[in-house]
Amino acid sequence: MKIYTRHGDNGSTDLFGGVRVTKSHPRLMAYGTLDELNSSLGVLRLYTQDVVVTGTNLQRVQDDLFILGALLATPEEKKDLLENKMKKTTWMISDIEQDIDRLTEIAGPMTAFVLPGGSPGAAFAHVARTVCRRAERQVVLLSHGEIIDPHVVEYLNRLGDWLFAVARAENAAAGIADIEWRPK
Repeated sequence: MKIYTRHGDNGSTDLFGGVRVTKSHPRLMAYGTLDELNSSLGVLRLYTQDVVVTGTNLQRVQDDLFILGALLATPEEKKDLLENKMKKTTWMISDIEQDIDRLTEIAGPMTAFVLPGGSPGAAFAHVARTVCRRAERQVVLLSHGEIIDPHVVEYLNRLGDWLFAVARAENAAAGIADIEWRPK
């Protein structure tokens, strides 16, 4: 694979299946934000504690984001070109929810709103969470004009919840209290 093709020098690019669109197209905004999220998770992997989340689980999420990106990069009329392995994420929503419950047990109950920060792992999990929420909003915006698999929004919504739970568990495992927001 060549790194540069010069095909995008005019501000356009190809979606999967050959449809050409501008780089400001809502599809690109959505899957570009997934790419940004994936990069954030790459940084998060450097700072997580194995008791909270393993590199294997983060790799799984990163793999799933590629699948979601493929779904977003493929117009509805070209979906039949996707291989079966590119049509469904590997981490089931119910399994993500179970892991959120496990992480919540590590962190303990919330008694206030939590501000981002604390340990490095928690801080980077919060950054990834906010990028995930932006990706979710971009996909919802895209769904107003295009047919989008509803699993994409559901997965991103639960992933944002999971990243919040990761942040809180990272702080707890590091022996650092969450930074609570209390109105003054």
